[in-house]
Amino acid sequence: MSDIVIDRQAAINEPLLPSLEQLTHWVGCVFSRHPDDERLELTIRFVDEAESQALNRDYRGKDKSTNVLSFPFENPPGVSLPLLGDLIICHAVVAHEASEQQKPIEHHYAHMVVHGTLHLMGYDHIEEQEAEEMEQLERELLATLDIPDPYHE
Repeated sequence: MSDIVIDRQAAINEPLLPSLEQLTHWVGCVFSRHPDDERLELTIRFVDEAESQALNRDYRGKDKSTNVLSFPFENPPGVSLPLLGDLIICHAVVAHEASEQQKPIEHHYAHMVVHGTLHLMGYDHIEEQEAEEMEQLERELLATLDIPDPYHE
């Protein structure tokens, strides 16, 4: 999907961060299942634990760093922009989780980008049924990227 525009921001100096090409591929995978969605612009920002913790505390009331935060864009009344929103990804948390789960960091990054993009599109996992639907969609999308089920124990 060549119309996707990603503003890739690295607020940390880390060589293992995904490239713009990888991000575009992973986000494109999500859009392949939502071809009518015209909100093709998003920001993906890679941060340290302090920034992740501050944002998680200020916007979600959870005073700890987390793997991915999603901030959907809401168009002001009467204005239509193609912005989907922002993903904030904490490298330290993603790297730790990938190691702990014994999976390649690239696979875990792909999962976080797919998961976060689905949140920007309105998916959620608060209710059990919503969680099952979202997780199944994540499994299907990641399978198209040759990435194993991230929820398989």
